[in-house]
Amino acid sequence: MPDREPPTSPGAARPVTPVGIAAALLCSVEERLHDVPDLDEGIRADLRRAVQLIDGLEGYVEACTSSASDPLTALQRRTADADWRERTNRAGLHLEQEMLSGHVEGRLLAMLVGLTRARNVLEIGMFTGYSSLAMAEALTDGGRVVACELDPATAAFARECFDASPAGHRIQVEIGAAATTLARLAADGQRFDLVFIDADKSGYAGYLAAVLGSGDGSDGLLADGGLVCVDNTLLQGQPWTLDSGTASVDGLAIAEFNAAVASDPRVEQVLLPLRDGLTLLRRT
Repeated sequence: MPDREPPTSPGAARPVTPVGIAAALLCSVEERLHDVPDLDEGIRADLRRAVQLIDGLEGYVEACTSSASDPLTALQRRTADADWRERTNRAGLHLEQEMLSGHVEGRLLAMLVGLTRARNVLEIGMFTGYSSLAMAEALTDGGRVVACELDPATAAFARECFDASPAGHRIQVEIGAAATTLARLAADGQRFDLVFIDADKSGYAGYLAAVLGSGDGSDGLLADGGLVCVDNTLLQGQPWTLDSGTASVDGLAIAEFNAAVASDPRVEQVLLPLRDGLTLLRRT
């Protein structure tokens, strides 16, 4: 959920992933070159091929991924239909529909819940609850998702969607600053088999520290053998395409976070080029 200017109107989501942004740029170049006389036909053909490859990728991946449940589809539609233009959370961050995890990432998170046989899941940064509900649907009876959300109005929006789902009762929403919630959960001795981090990017390092704990991890929130998933770790391509003078605050935070994780001997990790980047890591 990177920092952005507020959207100008509701409707179709704008491109915010590296692939989506690249596709929009290529389409723009192709359109501007359409009427250029004497342009080498080989260049025109190569550009058309590049547009086809990039512009069609995310849609093809979605089409080849198992369908979402009716409650998830309804939640995504309701989020897209809402007018977020004047809405900010308690931290002053503009809210918009692009903050939704979406179909493919939701299916991957649900699959990871199933593969790890997770029973206790922690989400740091819920928004309207798509990923929370996707993971809750994959839990067996008795499993739970503890979802942290800063903004009460957004949490209320999500709860209405959860109430319409058979799996919604598995989600426990914690409203308030995530750092405060994590400290309380740790003090209570709670442990989680899978943790999904998707909140303010400048807070990622602190959230991961709370999850992993210090030393042997006995004071952390991650259960033995647990998995951590961190969203937006490619952040619109900023970590590798923009320098410190042009990258956003979030872009710089993600670049620093990625570098810290890569050099942390406590964990092993893989960064997946899914949507806006998803890093999977576990304690070594």
